[in-house]
Amino acid sequence: MKNQRNIVYLSHGGGPMPLLGDPNHREMIETLKAIARDIPKPSAILVISAHWESDQPTVTSGAMPELIYDYYGFPEEAYSIQYPCAGKPKLALDVVEAIARLGIDATLDESRGFDHGLFVPLKLMYPEADIPCVQLSLVNTLDPQLHLEIGKALQNLDWDNLLIVGSGFSFHNMRAFFAEDSSEANANNLEFDAWLRETMSDRALAETTREQRLVNWDLAPAARFCHPREEHLLPLHVCYGAAGGASDNVYRAEILKKQSSMFLWTPSNH
Repeated sequence: MKNQRNIVYLSHGGGPMPLLGDPNHREMIETLKAIARDIPKPSAILVISAHWESDQPTVTSGAMPELIYDYYGFPEEAYSIQYPCAGKPKLALDVVEAIARLGIDATLDESRGFDHGLFVPLKLMYPEADIPCVQLSLVNTLDPQLHLEIGKALQNLDWDNLLIVGSGFSFHNMRAFFAEDSSEANANNLEFDAWLRETMSDRALAETTREQRLVNWDLAPAARFCHPREEHLLPLHVCYGAAGGASDNVYRAEILKKQSSMFLWTPSNH
């Protein structure tokens, strides 16, 4: 049935660190497992990852995509992580057709694998790797309005019990993660996070207001400190476009000593 889907924006942590026992990802791991418990097991998963940008929306269409270890400088075990989930070529085609119906050119990529924006959080949420997945790219212009429109196109997907995952990070300043702790950095983190939670979950906001806040996200308090480049925020725009309303649940976790938020939309409310 149309719209019988859950939609979630996740903060997926630093590279493979959540899978390597890093203590600064403990809350994130617990939160992702809680989200998986809070929703029915999906029939298929569509992931919009911060780690794939293309000239146009592009969808993995291989039947058994390989993993892409798109990180460097980690222990050897980080490059032997396995997550042998299948692809779903029919879902990939349906995603491309839904986006194209809104007048946005989109394409399939049969050879691209799954990057860590997919396999890291899903290995924590669904360790059996028994749910077929497809991945949708960002567009490399990083235009927030375009990503909202791509999300709106996904409203037309007729796929029962689909889970749409925006895999990003609500705070993504790499220097700040590894710099000495400072009160200014922490204040900036908390200020932007509070703005984001209000934007995504305050039901008193008109949807036109919520959308404009997302389009003009860089006017938010400390926006460019928290996102010097916005690729880790834009999966949220796709999720909101697909949901069309305030999130139903907000999850918070400290990751790498920074406050992060995650947002869930459930089928009865969108």
